[in-house]
Amino acid sequence: MSSLPARSVEEVMDQPLRAQFEAFIDAHRRALHDCLDGMTEEQARRSLVPSRTTLLGLVKHATFVERVWFDEAVTCRSRAEIGIPATPDESFILADDDTIAGVQRAYREACAASRRATSSLGLDDVLRGNRRGPLPLRWVYLHVLRELAQHCGHADILREQLLAR
Repeated sequence: MSSLPARSVEEVMDQPLRAQFEAFIDAHRRALHDCLDGMTEEQARRSLVPSRTTLLGLVKHATFVERVWFDEAVTCRSRAEIGIPATPDESFILADDDTIAGVQRAYREACAASRRATSSLGLDDVLRGNRRGPLPLRWVYLHVLRELAQHCGHADILREQLLAR
């Protein structure tokens, strides 16, 4: 079970837009984190598609996404300074010592850092560190939500295939 915030999206229906964005993002963060629950290390690493996409790789990539959008974009530090891969494709590459517990822990830590990095920002505040150029936090939240939703869908399909075997 993840230790990510557990506020339900139903709880924020009448809340300000920022609270709604954050509840939806956190719900997708939890779902992606938890896609590894009950999987063996072998299942989590098993490749079922021609790309580098695996369940473990999806969560590792999501850690990269958090660091790109809520560290690089906020602090303007380079990916090398942050210690993350240069490209999204590289973020799916699994090291021999990557484990479910370790990747989930890194993801929880990245999500917590993301929440801290944006806690004092408003939705209209501009983040200047992304390669696309300056972007408002509102756009970044929507982009991250879209990416997490896509990866949750990928994870659902991979889990279904793995559990059917």
